[in-house]
Amino acid sequence: MIVTKSGTSSPFLLLGDHAGREVPLELAELGLAETDLTRHIGWDIGVFALGQRLAQALDATFISQRYSRLVIDCNRDPTRADAMPEISDGTSIPCNLALSQADRTARIAGIFKPYHDCIAAELDARAARGIPTIIVSLHSFTPVMQGFQRPWQFGVLHLGGSNFSNAMLAQLRSEVDRPEVGDNEPYQMDGVDFTVPHHAIRRCLEYVELEVRQDLLADEAGQQAVAERLTRVLPAALARDAS
Repeated sequence: MIVTKSGTSSPFLLLGDHAGREVPLELAELGLAETDLTRHIGWDIGVFALGQRLAQALDATFISQRYSRLVIDCNRDPTRADAMPEISDGTSIPCNLALSQADRTARIAGIFKPYHDCIAAELDARAARGIPTIIVSLHSFTPVMQGFQRPWQFGVLHLGGSNFSNAMLAQLRSEVDRPEVGDNEPYQMDGVDFTVPHHAIRRCLEYVELEVRQDLLADEAGQQAVAERLTRVLPAALARDAS
């Protein structure tokens, strides 16, 4: 994993489960072409750059996974079959076909566990210092999925009962046309998600899982524009939540 600005006192802890697209050398690019690994199936496009910009602007810690979600999806329970998918958006992943238990265990031990241990250690350190924490899990989504054009610019994912998620939804909708901010769209947080339930809900911490449409993050100008918007929206949502 990559940790940006560890040990900050910002209330926001930024996470990037799918921020990288590296593949361990021994997995030989998973048998895929480079063009597949750079597609949305390989990573959350733009999230690493967005997280770094937000970390600097908010003086916040950003913990991001550098390995591709096709090696192991760090937002899935590692015991799930789709944590190491055989097919993603119609593309077969050759090196994930018929994985042995030893193969799966090695990826969990080498990639999944260190990432989540790092998050847990940061949360423990913040608790020991008495720093309140809101987990902001950053993701991005492809503008077109299985032929369907997705109109949302942002999606706020939550399991209900999160005051901060509700405040983020309201704050974003005050800046962006309401139909372009999804409430549990284009994805719904459910039993498949791992990071927020494991680290935030289990510790009774406030959170938001935020999805950004990838065309908004396609270049540096877009990444900067989204970062500037979220640099306003996150503190404003915190103030709204506190009121």
